[in-house]
Amino acid sequence: MRNLPCKVLQVDEVWAFCGMKQANVPEGMNGEGIGDTWTWVALDSETKLIPCWHIGKRDYIDASKFIFDLSERLASRVQLTSDGHVPYIKAVEDAFGADIDYSMLIKLYGKPLGTETRYSPPVCIGARKRRVMGSPKRDLVSTSHIERQNLTMRMSMRRFTRLTNGYSKKIENHGHAMAIYTMHYNFCRIHHSLRVTPAMEAGISDHVWSLEELVNLISV
Repeated sequence: MRNLPCKVLQVDEVWAFCGMKQANVPEGMNGEGIGDTWTWVALDSETKLIPCWHIGKRDYIDASKFIFDLSERLASRVQLTSDGHVPYIKAVEDAFGADIDYSMLIKLYGKPLGTETRYSPPVCIGARKRRVMGSPKRDLVSTSHIERQNLTMRMSMRRFTRLTNGYSKKIENHGHAMAIYTMHYNFCRIHHSLRVTPAMEAGISDHVWSLEELVNLISV
């Protein structure tokens, strides 16, 4: 997908693991596609389109690959919001230069509620909007849509579910599953609030794709 008409974008990273939990990765096997795996995802707030995604680690190298890919798909200047993950700052500057309106939404957390803390998320006690570059509109600085998309991903793909034995055994399979999910989400699945698919809302498709059309894309 190229020359996309996106105007307001949100980005985030979704944690999962491949093969085994990071704590169980044998010494010397880090970087071989096992352990912690982060899926970087971009979402257009208006059309709900996922223009791109990237699987890797949660560092500058993968942030840069992800943001450069995003920048090459857009037709014009956009407003972008991310969380407070520091590698985004240099990655966005390197990919877009000054041609972007970019803000961070930095959430502030307190202690988890109750006595069970191992799987309990910390309590969000507030958020701070930080302008990084350009002139972002303050009322559009949000990560709510991409966080809702993260939930949709976890509910749609068992391998993203926490505390499961359905995790990806190979990084390649993780990528294949994400590719199928994204294609189906963008072109086949009617969005509840839009009443059309994200691809139709973005003007890059004129109909709801069938699963048969999706499968026929595979080169044999």
